[in-house]
Amino acid sequence: MAEFRVRVSTGEAFGAGTWDKMSVIIVGTEGETLPLPLDHFGKEFSAGAEEDFKVTCPQDVGRVLLLRVHKAPPTLLRPFWPLASDAWFCRWVQLTPPRGAPLRFPCYQWLEDQGSLVLREGTAKISWEDRHPTLQQQRQEELQARRETYSWKTYIPGWPRCLNEETIKNLDLNIKYSLAKNITFYLRGSSMLAHLKLKGLLDRKGLWKSLEEMRSVFNFWKTPAVEYVFEHWQEDAFFAYQFLNGLNPVLIRRCRHLPKNFPVTDAMVAPVLGPGTSLQAELEKGSLFLVDYGILSGIRTNVINRRPQFSAAPMTLLYQRPGCGPLLPLAIQLSQTPGPDSPIFLPSDDKWDWLLAKTWVRNAEFSIHEALTHLLQVHLVTEVFTLATLRQLPHCHPLFKLLIPHTRYTLHINTLARELLIAPGKVVDRSTGLGIEGFSELIQRYMEQLNYSVLCLPEDIRARGVEDIPGYYYRDDGMQIWGAVECFVSEMIGIYYLSDESVRDDSELQAWVWEIFSEGFLGRESSGVPSSLGTREALIQYVTMVIFTCSAKHSAVGTGQFDFSAWMPNLPPTMQLPPPTSKGQASPERFIATLPPVNATCDVIVALWALSKEPGDRRSLGTYPDEHFTEAAPCWSIAAFQSRLAQISRDIQERNQDLELPYTYLDPPIIENSVSI
Repeated sequence: MAEFRVRVSTGEAFGAGTWDKMSVIIVGTEGETLPLPLDHFGKEFSAGAEEDFKVTCPQDVGRVLLLRVHKAPPTLLRPFWPLASDAWFCRWVQLTPPRGAPLRFPCYQWLEDQGSLVLREGTAKISWEDRHPTLQQQRQEELQARRETYSWKTYIPGWPRCLNEETIKNLDLNIKYSLAKNITFYLRGSSMLAHLKLKGLLDRKGLWKSLEEMRSVFNFWKTPAVEYVFEHWQEDAFFAYQFLNGLNPVLIRRCRHLPKNFPVTDAMVAPVLGPGTSLQAELEKGSLFLVDYGILSGIRTNVINRRPQFSAAPMTLLYQRPGCGPLLPLAIQLSQTPGPDSPIFLPSDDKWDWLLAKTWVRNAEFSIHEALTHLLQVHLVTEVFTLATLRQLPHCHPLFKLLIPHTRYTLHINTLARELLIAPGKVVDRSTGLGIEGFSELIQRYMEQLNYSVLCLPEDIRARGVEDIPGYYYRDDGMQIWGAVECFVSEMIGIYYLSDESVRDDSELQAWVWEIFSEGFLGRESSGVPSSLGTREALIQYVTMVIFTCSAKHSAVGTGQFDFSAWMPNLPPTMQLPPPTSKGQASPERFIATLPPVNATCDVIVALWALSKEPGDRRSLGTYPDEHFTEAAPCWSIAAFQSRLAQISRDIQERNQDLELPYTYLDPPIIENSVSI
């Protein structure tokens, strides 16, 4: 007879506790026990509880390998099951054998209905480290069960594949929003929705009466950033600033040679460049930059309120003044085909001609940001990372333990997006200039050119030639975050992979990488996305990319959506008149007539209001309350990572004190661990 002590920790969230009864089976090298009840007088397993039990094992099972935890309704309620069943969230189970140290079995899973969980002691193990047949079998059975729970589907051909679920109602509890987060999310969105509905604005299909009317409607939800945008949106310096630190700070690139289809001349830009220089001289100095929306050329557009909408594929040339002067726009062409019907607009033009040209660029920015930078590069790609992690890496794998915090709620928010945002007849389809068909075509086009280097920040910065442009806080803060993540990942990889050969020999790791390549990037070798990994260096870069994309990149391109869009003329989601084909056409009335109608404006802003702020239940970058790692070495690395992030935050906050518009989107406490909104 051997007596074991069992300590069980239940989650703290609302609904985490249960009235059901628990038992454990201890599986060892010499056999396994019968179910051993975990029972006291009174109620056990309340939310937040840690409870101790003693169980007696009639035989010696040898070295403990596994715990099987079983949940069933109390005897009196069994006739009424499943009506009386409820879920339970187990944080961990600790088993103390008669001789030896306690063994911690991390769980951090929901157990629904009458079912079982198989738990392993917390030491992370790569597949080839498991020598015992029982452990090998457990890995295979766990992954097989997960592959049946989480399967792939094609939502739209040419897009990365996604979770095969139609609605969030069908999701497994382990990937659903917590109750608190779900309630807060809907309350946040419905508050603005109700306000605009009561005013009749969501049903008003006509034009805005004036910019002043628009201002008065959204004054209630102003933030310091929204106020700044309203005050400065017409200024050239702020127009250019947004290419560096706005919603889409990933397009601007150094221009060494003017595109042949953008025939800017010295005479056009002399008023901004000043005397004693020329376009060629500035090109050679590296002080000119280009933002090209050519991928929008010929894209199909939407119909809103029975009116056809319009899109442009502009090019913008920008100039960085010597020293630390502001970046300024030099010229804008609204199509990819120069000619009499496609003039080059200049800062010296009539005020309304120039403002309208800039607004067309901002509309292109909305389309590219929402479809490609935000939806594709962050949401859809991180869903691929999440699904592959769940399907190919068991709980005991060190990469699963490292990555699972960075997948939290991603499948929920993306499934919800397919229900409420990017489905036919929903927000994107009814209120944006491209609609779901245009979005789909744009993503399909970009998938043909998406490259691995775009996902790796240091390579992307080098490729765009923007290493030294001043005032580029997305780059500065992003590189600090990338460096901290890379250092953390390097330490963690160094603990578990002692050689390049150990990377190549990890079949689960290789299956994970292959599934991301084949299901997410559709097997396109030209993407440069690895289909396998052969060195520790390659693995470190890859995992760094995954964590950075799930956390920092999403924060940079998602958190400020309401800030930059609440004043709609700064980032219009659609345009109701075609791009001007000559100068002298613009006027205040034509400007208003070109902007989105009232109902489309409100529809999009409600969505961006709901999607710009985490609705509670937050976990900032580097915050890991679920203790998947139990060994000392990875715990030390986590603490060091948190310390580095804290220093980065202090540096950012100190810098921001001197900025007219603080750049906060990559401050570590603002960054969520995962794509969860």
